[in-house]
Amino acid sequence: MILIIDFGSQFNQLIARRVRECRVYCQIAPPTITADEVRALAPQGIILSGGPSSIYEKNSPKADAEIFKLGIPVLGICYGMQLMIHSLGGEVESAGKAEYGFAELGITAKNGLFKGLKAKSTQCWMSHGDSPKTLPPGFDIIGSTENTEIAAIANAAEKFYGFQFHPEVEHTPDGKKMIRNFLFDVCGCKRTWTMKSFARDQIEEIRETVGDKKVILGLSGGVDSSVTALLIHRAIGKNLTCIFVDNGLLRKDEAKQLKIRLKQHLDINIRFVSASARFLKALSKVASPERKRKIIGKVFMDVFEEEAKKIRDAEFLAQGTLYPDIIESMSAFGGPTSVIKSHHNVGGLPKNMKLKLIEPLKYLFKDEVRLLGEELGLDEDLVWRQPFPGPGLAIRVLGEVTRPRLSVLREADAVLLEEIRKSGYYRKLWQSFAVLLPIKSVGVMGDKRTYENILAIRAVTSRDAMTADWAKLPHSLLGIISNRIINEVKGVNRVVYDISSKPPATIEWE
Repeated sequence: MILIIDFGSQFNQLIARRVRECRVYCQIAPPTITADEVRALAPQGIILSGGPSSIYEKNSPKADAEIFKLGIPVLGICYGMQLMIHSLGGEVESAGKAEYGFAELGITAKNGLFKGLKAKSTQCWMSHGDSPKTLPPGFDIIGSTENTEIAAIANAAEKFYGFQFHPEVEHTPDGKKMIRNFLFDVCGCKRTWTMKSFARDQIEEIRETVGDKKVILGLSGGVDSSVTALLIHRAIGKNLTCIFVDNGLLRKDEAKQLKIRLKQHLDINIRFVSASARFLKALSKVASPERKRKIIGKVFMDVFEEEAKKIRDAEFLAQGTLYPDIIESMSAFGGPTSVIKSHHNVGGLPKNMKLKLIEPLKYLFKDEVRLLGEELGLDEDLVWRQPFPGPGLAIRVLGEVTRPRLSVLREADAVLLEEIRKSGYYRKLWQSFAVLLPIKSVGVMGDKRTYENILAIRAVTSRDAMTADWAKLPHSLLGIISNRIINEVKGVNRVVYDISSKPPATIEWE
């Protein structure tokens, strides 16, 4: 196991991905973790992440300096390297010239983390305004750039290494090799972490946690909740009860289709609850996206607690929370990561909730969940279903949510998905959906002036939703979609296509 200590870098999830791509398990901990807690975890290596702070600032996050006395290899990245230098007696100062973007790294050592790199230099990605001034005893400079003399350091005797650049990003082409060298040559890790081993460990952990109590799961029909259901069912069998809540915010015929599909493929206790009127009443005259999310989360939990009373000994609520949900909703694991937005299954839960949470997928990315679903034998249609947000169409109807506006969006979205599937793009896209805008435009239909809704089409490619690019769909396909929506969906006279990437935009509009 590799322990990643989170100092607030938005690249933390990429560090975890790179480690897992090497089939090595990793855990993420906040800077407050103590040396004794690290010792108890017994990691084979520690990675100190980057972060937005300066090490010499009064309130900058620090790690327990005793961690460096445990005899465990350490790799510091950007802020993590500066922290290591500071903790071991070196100095860090504000750089005379900040360095952001690509840089050419001159390599002065061919062993250690640079083993296997044939050239004398390699491209790397920099993002820092501070630089080391002096190194602690025992450290050598093993890499430099034009602006940063101390860009890579090593204390081979102690197995301490540091990079001022970011090896975890794609912009550092040899970064994956450097991380592999740290994992296998320095830390002595083995390639033992797979979805099979993850499933085995989680099933055992769920059994120990739950015992003979009962678990309730909100089943949406998406891959996250379906995989969660199957995993927990393997652990506790009929002590799991799934509840599918029709909140009135689903896509066209989705409740009906999911009911058939879930009953066909999952031999699990499932209760179907119709609560659309309740959700829509609570959302009446609400336009703020954050208020929508909070309201939906509260109503959702109210429904669950009412159902829980009908299930004797129900003590746990299971959720398909994923790592990107946690990253975007709150400071990661207590660390200083910037908050982006709340998620229905993270920030929308009431503080006085009576059920205890079980989130077996909270350290996984979406592609890992799909691999886990395949490992568990989940139906292919469920495994590869495009993500659908917990708040449903409420955050795709911009502004107030009403039945007529939901109806317009449902019909348009159905046309979009039909054409995306027909074209063969469904599996190539991360998500494809329609957004009803809170503005209208003038049009001409049948020689008459119209003043109707504008609909936006959003289609993106991504690997894990942490970053995404707008999909370059053929113009002919976009034309077919636009024409069908305008001709077939009453209330829409204009269709636009969103060509924003994440970042700076998010995938969803709200």
